[in-house]
Amino acid sequence: MPASLNSTGSRRSTVLHLSDVHATAAAPLYGVVDGITRMRAASDYARAAGLEPEAIVISGDLIERGNSAAYPALRDALLDVEDSWGVPVLSVLGNHDDRTAARILPGHQAPAGGRAEDASPRAVRVGEWRFVLLDSSTGALGAEQLAWLEAELKLPAGAGAGAGAGAGAGTGAGISADSPLAPSGTVVVMHHPPLGSPLPMLARAGLRDAADFLDLVEGTDVRAILCGHFHHPLSATMRGVHVSAGPALAYHQVMDAEPGTVSGFDRSMFSLVHLSADGVSASSVGVEHPAPLFTLTPAPSQLPPVSS
Repeated sequence: MPASLNSTGSRRSTVLHLSDVHATAAAPLYGVVDGITRMRAASDYARAAGLEPEAIVISGDLIERGNSAAYPALRDALLDVEDSWGVPVLSVLGNHDDRTAARILPGHQAPAGGRAEDASPRAVRVGEWRFVLLDSSTGALGAEQLAWLEAELKLPAGAGAGAGAGAGAGTGAGISADSPLAPSGTVVVMHHPPLGSPLPMLARAGLRDAADFLDLVEGTDVRAILCGHFHHPLSATMRGVHVSAGPALAYHQVMDAEPGTVSGFDRSMFSLVHLSADGVSASSVGVEHPAPLFTLTPAPSQLPPVSS
């Protein structure tokens, strides 16, 4: 893991945000989409681009509905990506996922004393940040997860309102106020965005209990909410918090589809998220693209200055 991204003096952290893999067990989705291959391709693209992520997050719909047999191959791919980068790969479930079958995935063990079909939210420290991973696979978080989230955020880990004592990886283990768990703040990862899409057919497809969720995160140290689900990029500010719905690895929405229809075309994308004391940015990146129209190689003296 690059030291520059994990030292307490770092100014910017990089996160690769992948979403909507839609892995299948046999034939490719719609005859062409191999979600696991596309996930590996996104990882290879980021490496070739010289990126140095501190974490990789995958915001749900890890499989296509009914393809639980794809989880073993997906698990192997997740472990391969994590091993190749040497950084944590953090995933959550979406509405296409199967909570029980997904227990074989890293980080998706059943909650202590709970049932295999129960949601298992968790919090993980990565460098200067706390990542809170939520399960919206039913389309909502539900009362139990919201209660867990409220308790977790009352142990502020970063620079938000009332920052002080933290908690160890969501276990509730206290830590002194002069040794904050994650001084830069909290990033929430879940599948459903807490708002609707501009597409009429998806306008009501966001998180069903979004108002309750936003009530809990408002005024805390949550700096960003990373999600997916819509298969098109979307950014918003909700209750003062940056929201980024990342594009999908599987396919992209046709944004001018006929009224009453949902349509997708073959484009695989991910988001490059930068977290810093100054703010949060998210850039959508296509894994494949046509040949460039032009390529310039300016002399170093012609390049604009780059702020550190």
